[in-house]
Amino acid sequence: MTRRPTIADLAQAAGVSVATVDRVLNGRHPVREETARRVFDAAKAIGYHAVGLLRQRVFEDLPQYRLGFLLQKPQQSFYQALAKEIENASLSLTHVRALPHVDFVPNSTPAGITEKLKAMAARNQAIALVAPDYPAVTAVIEELKERGIPVFSLLSDFAAGVREGYVGLNNHKVGRTAAWMIAKAANRPGKVAAFVGSHRFHGHELREIAFRSYFRENAPEFEVLDTMVNLDTAEITHEATLDLLRRHPDLIGFYVCGGGMEGAISAIREEKLERKLLVVVNELTPESRAALADEAVTMAIATPVPALVRETITLMVGAIDRGAAGVPGQTFLPFDIFTPENI
Repeated sequence: MTRRPTIADLAQAAGVSVATVDRVLNGRHPVREETARRVFDAAKAIGYHAVGLLRQRVFEDLPQYRLGFLLQKPQQSFYQALAKEIENASLSLTHVRALPHVDFVPNSTPAGITEKLKAMAARNQAIALVAPDYPAVTAVIEELKERGIPVFSLLSDFAAGVREGYVGLNNHKVGRTAAWMIAKAANRPGKVAAFVGSHRFHGHELREIAFRSYFRENAPEFEVLDTMVNLDTAEITHEATLDLLRRHPDLIGFYVCGGGMEGAISAIREEKLERKLLVVVNELTPESRAALADEAVTMAIATPVPALVRETITLMVGAIDRGAAGVPGQTFLPFDIFTPENI
């Protein structure tokens, strides 16, 4: 087991004495700002357990911002990684004190989302969330806007004209890129399919529409089958993939527009179809990385999570400082592409 870093380890990493570290930790005597920041940076680098306390001591005079982040499915590795990056990015800020509050919506019903959203608004100055586009959610966001609490949509847009801004990928380009990959890599025309989590997820719907439009415009010799809804769950995707393969043994490939790719990957392996289907998924996770390695998956289109989080925090802090923007904004981030050859 790795040994927990001690105060002596921290002092050595920061190039200061143990007494100096103690002064920074306990605020007993003044320490130069440059020295205090060096101790804080060293604490982050070595994983010192009291890094939160150090941050409080070092940056206690900075303006403080309470930022809420409401994410989807806590069991999914992508959202776990996103939550961790939010914490890391908040700790890394040196010009403000960002206090992140991260929560999850286990089920994406309107009632489940609005309940969490209202609770989060009670303790935060701005909120960013991943959610389907429900009228009930839009109504709550409108209420929060009137109270001066800006709300940002992450990854999939919603509440157009009401939310403060969208931060994520250009999902139209993502869907066309997935179609381009399959059309160009196929050795012959054939049947292709797409899964969406829900048509209420605007991002999923945009990807699916763009996926279809690419084939319609550039590869009409391919047949795009009816879209399947998998509710972003691995179990449904697994069974739906097996059913798809049984009904269409001549299937060329498919695109999982949202979550649930783990089920598609397990179905491909169960049927021993690695390297025989062209499969595009979203996000680089431990599951998709392993699937790329054994070529159960052809390509993963990934969100640059650190950039997403940094941009979102910057926009949230700006919205708190200046008030609501006259025109709701959109921030499109460049996406990453992973294949078996570059993981």
